[in-house]
Amino acid sequence: MNLHILKTPDLLGREAATQTASLLKEAIASKGSARLILSTGASQFETLHHLRNSDVDWSKVEMFHLDEYIGVDSSHPASFVKYLKERFIMDLQLKNAYLIDGTADTNQVIAEVTAHLRKAPIDVALIGIGENSHIAFNDPPADFDTKEAFITVALDEACKQQQVREGWFATMDDVPKLAITMSPWQIMQSKVIISAVPHSQKAKAVKATLESELTNQIPATMLKTHSDWTLYLDEASAALL
Repeated sequence: MNLHILKTPDLLGREAATQTASLLKEAIASKGSARLILSTGASQFETLHHLRNSDVDWSKVEMFHLDEYIGVDSSHPASFVKYLKERFIMDLQLKNAYLIDGTADTNQVIAEVTAHLRKAPIDVALIGIGENSHIAFNDPPADFDTKEAFITVALDEACKQQQVREGWFATMDDVPKLAITMSPWQIMQSKVIISAVPHSQKAKAVKATLESELTNQIPATMLKTHSDWTLYLDEASAALL
């Protein structure tokens, strides 16, 4: 594990984006294309801002995203498809962007995105850590055993509370009960994992992740077993270390 603590979320995002862009350019130089997984949520704002403004040849980059609410269409303010289109994809002219449709048949969506994902290795994955220590929507206790690329999961109460607190939904009752998410096993198949985790709300999850043994009750502990994981914190998220 490589740990970097920056003063502010913007400096964190700039550093995480710089490393990500460098890895993408290396992949393009060596094999002509690159494959990228993106996280969403409020903690990724700065990283995605700096990344989309990096000097990467985006026409040679394929992008996947981690998860989507079931039953939420791309016009909903909380839609991760909407989020990525507005905060990253817009005007970049990517080689491909494989997005999860939360309103289509779940089994078909999973089958299609899995087929695309498994055509070639992922060069770099930006994987956030939730307030309940989830990775993607793998809330505790996460399924560490499945080898499926994407699975259907039920969101726990802490996860729903985070979505309301960040302003994506008005009330707990508005948060969907189910989501499609990339599995922990599939996340770990990425060549490089980078986690941008700013803000004081993440301090407890960061402490639990770094100070606990591997356990599906703290899903982010799985990231520590990866051979090339870099964690970027700001002073607020690192406050309890």
